[in-house]
Amino acid sequence: MNLSREITTFGQLMRRRHGQRVHKVSINAAFTCPNRDGSKGRGGCTFCNNVSFSPNARRPDSIAQQVSAGRRIIRKRTKAKKLLAYFQAYTNTYGDIETLRRRYDEALAEPDVIGLSVGTRPDCISQPVIDLLREYHDRGLEVWLELGLQSAFDETLRRINRGHGFAEYQAAAGAARRAGLQLCTHLIVGLPGETPAHNAESLRRVLGIGVDGLKLHPLHVVKGTALASDWRRGTYRPLELDEYVDIAVVLVEQTPPEVAFHRLTATASPTILLAPQWCAKKWLVLNRIEQVLRERRRAACDVA
Repeated sequence: MNLSREITTFGQLMRRRHGQRVHKVSINAAFTCPNRDGSKGRGGCTFCNNVSFSPNARRPDSIAQQVSAGRRIIRKRTKAKKLLAYFQAYTNTYGDIETLRRRYDEALAEPDVIGLSVGTRPDCISQPVIDLLREYHDRGLEVWLELGLQSAFDETLRRINRGHGFAEYQAAAGAARRAGLQLCTHLIVGLPGETPAHNAESLRRVLGIGVDGLKLHPLHVVKGTALASDWRRGTYRPLELDEYVDIAVVLVEQTPPEVAFHRLTATASPTILLAPQWCAKKWLVLNRIEQVLRERRRAACDVA
């Protein structure tokens, strides 16, 4: 498989910029979420069991220990020697500035860590957060702000108990762009009530504001979530593999080549994944996306 022939991948972008492989190492910095602690809501998003997104979601080791463990795994699998500290679990700008600085600095102090990728919610971005990330950027570090939008439709965001609307994303993304920060936006395909037209419109709105990277996720049902109850009752039907591939391919084709894809699918541990089962097969999904993109490109060339 060589997706980089069809799209700009994050790995490809990092190789061009740094001359070698750069890999994200996932970190759980023991933050929580305003949609869980009561400030915005309780229970979180209907699809959210953070164990499915972060291997360190329970009882995290120290940040230094997590980076060290991640480094060993990454070097064994991909040989990458440069790392980005990926603050992934929950909402990683949800704290006072000194706490954020202390935790980011702990990760950056580790050998081979050349920057940060900070995952958060659009409603947890303040000017002090932007200024802090800009400080790291101005030091020459590789800095990405990853905003979990999921959908640009307020009705969908209410349906999944997201706790914010598209306006908060517009404000956060605009602030990041004005500060010169690299922005990666997360979009979920297969959300309840949405069609491929919703996905295309969400992408259009995100591109209109400006973005440097994208993550596409198929919505998958995991244990311990409200979505799992809907699935068991038969009120939510997950996408089939071919449905997801078709939507993902269209979104890729509508994305300018300078925008890097950080991810084109998502997986969950078999111990918590309920449906669809193909979400446990990362390479099956990526190979299929690459195949369809290649076939469509060749068909377009033949017509031309």
